[in-house]
Amino acid sequence: MSHSAFRPHPWHGLSPGDRAPVIVTAYIEITPFSPVKYEVDKHSGFLMVDRPQRFSALPPTLYGFVPQTYCGAKIAALAGTERGDGDPLDICVVSERPIDRADIILRARVIGGFLMVDKGEADDKIVAVLVGDPVFGEVTALPPALMSRLRHYFETYKLEPGRNPVRIDAEYGAERAHEVVRTAMRDYADSFSSAP
Repeated sequence: MSHSAFRPHPWHGLSPGDRAPVIVTAYIEITPFSPVKYEVDKHSGFLMVDRPQRFSALPPTLYGFVPQTYCGAKIAALAGTERGDGDPLDICVVSERPIDRADIILRARVIGGFLMVDKGEADDKIVAVLVGDPVFGEVTALPPALMSRLRHYFETYKLEPGRNPVRIDAEYGAERAHEVVRTAMRDYADSFSSAP
């Protein structure tokens, strides 16, 4: 990351981390306490209100994305879908201590993920742990109950009566998650090679 008099754009101006895909930078958009879904405005880089959470479920972990990643053609090919969702790669970060604010960056160790398909588009969710976390920092897999909670959240957070545009096709471990991060970094390079 270059030093500048201005705050860098969270998607284009921050590095995914010099140890990616194992340890990545994560930009956090939403905390587990938020009844509102926030998302980075792709043009300005400011965090904006996307929508109130429709139902009572709240995200069970910190939620954001890995900078300089993109879910494009290569992610779609890896997932076996026609296209990626056109967004940066999503990441869920587990921390034992509550982190109650968003619009922050942190370092996270990638340990797994979900292959999620949303309206036919690849929308992987990477699962990671906060680097240095005293409880989760060294784990290689999350407890099954926490993975089930994450899966349930993503399978239901867009649920509407009579239809669900989301499905989870697979749960995967660190090796596949690292491949997904690398692939999303390649998609970004292909799509934004002239980005600052």
